[in-house]
Amino acid sequence: MNAEGLEGFRDFVDSRSSALLKTAVLLCGGDQHAGEDLLQNALVKAAGRWQRIDEPEAYVRRILYRQQVSRWRLKWRRREVSVAEPPEAGAGTDTAAAVDLRLVMREALSRLTARQRTVLVLRYFEDLPEADVARLLGCSVGTVRSTTHRSLARLRALAPELAAVGSGGADDVPSRDFSPVEVRP
Repeated sequence: MNAEGLEGFRDFVDSRSSALLKTAVLLCGGDQHAGEDLLQNALVKAAGRWQRIDEPEAYVRRILYRQQVSRWRLKWRRREVSVAEPPEAGAGTDTAAAVDLRLVMREALSRLTARQRTVLVLRYFEDLPEADVARLLGCSVGTVRSTTHRSLARLRALAPELAAVGSGGADDVPSRDFSPVEVRP
């Protein structure tokens, strides 16, 4: 890679790595370390082809999704996540209800299969249309729809307290991390 390409790659990593890391962590079921590994591997692969990439962020995201699909196929067992300190607080806007919501959602997401979790992340966090999710995961649109439907049903069964979220009550606290989702026919 020439000096200009190296500088462009560094600028990309500096500006987009935090957003890409959030996606990678979600794809890994909330495991920060696995998300960091996933992103690092994607960036290494992108660096090798940097001069030929037209849309770097789309390219790196595609690598993230495909690597995660490869990880499901390996059927690794999920390891317990242990941290020395609690996660950093946001910009002072977190309330107890928002924290409880994120904890419930994180626990419920971690109990989904990797495939179910990935489909939900792509559909609702990344806000991708079904056709794009199907293309990225190498399956049909019908498979994405049925997986989404089953995943949401399982999520509701695992965390029935999420049904009250988004009902329009005065106690609702919006959360960017895990927004409530609804199934459209």
